[in-house]
Amino acid sequence: MNFHAAAPKIPARILCIGMPVRDLTFRIGELPQRGYKVGASHFEQICGGNALNAAVGIVRLGGRASICGPMGDSRESSARYIFDKLADEGIDFRHIVHMPGLVTPISTIMIDPSGERTIVTFRDPELWKVHLPDAGELLADCSAILTENRCAEFCTDLCVEACRRGIPVIVDVDRTMSLREGLLTASSHLIFSSEALQSTAGVADDAEALKKVAKLTPSFLAGTRGAQGTLWLDEQQNLQQTPAFPVHTVDTLGAGDVFHGAFALAITEQQDLREALRFASAAAALKCTRFGGAFAAPQRAEVSEFLRHAPAANPVRSDQ
Repeated sequence: MNFHAAAPKIPARILCIGMPVRDLTFRIGELPQRGYKVGASHFEQICGGNALNAAVGIVRLGGRASICGPMGDSRESSARYIFDKLADEGIDFRHIVHMPGLVTPISTIMIDPSGERTIVTFRDPELWKVHLPDAGELLADCSAILTENRCAEFCTDLCVEACRRGIPVIVDVDRTMSLREGLLTASSHLIFSSEALQSTAGVADDAEALKKVAKLTPSFLAGTRGAQGTLWLDEQQNLQQTPAFPVHTVDTLGAGDVFHGAFALAITEQQDLREALRFASAAAALKCTRFGGAFAAPQRAEVSEFLRHAPAANPVRSDQ
């Protein structure tokens, strides 16, 4: 026996901050018109929310994930259901904050034949008043934070402290962000959806919007554009583009969250930005080929195999 062999490397632990959601998903032939009824061909109950979905993606890809954020009363059935699912995936949920008397978020999700989803979600407004556990407790053994900008009200101070400690903070920006938003500087990586990017900058062009936001933050900036891939600024502030992988899409639910989780994991593994974005795109693409929201996220070996057979990653400069 070789007692001098290197010990196995402990995977990075990523703290995912957000609100877990109980999802009721329906596959339908087409969206009903107002006042009409439509039958579903399939029903499945899962759980979701940006942070939870990203955490599932991270552990499937070989990382460790813990989740922190508000949920409703610990006695309600939604909380018990979500905890069972988290335990099955090996996600640490010790830092969830239960708020007595409140309701855990719940969504109705309709998925059409193209794989696109239409979502109605209820989040109790009182959940936003949550106070997270102490930063020392949350950041111990933490390799990165992944959060969404809608959680800024209760997580910005923690993100400031993480940045002070040199811990990467990746923010999923999927709604308009104020140009005075604290997360603009309390972050290391800001990844916008195209819609949120343009509305934040007040510019109807992704490239120009990235350049405008870049004047306000030292963070890495990118804009995801679905099948058009990801537009981003390199260290010299030149526009670059990472193409999306063409796949047969059946379910886009959770794909963006899997993308963010995979990107965060790649950053902790010190992949360069181009490879990190390609890795995240591959994970999201494979998820889109399967039903089940983020619980259809791929394993690491599947992503590695997919990338081995994909076209080589060549630098693509955007001419926008």
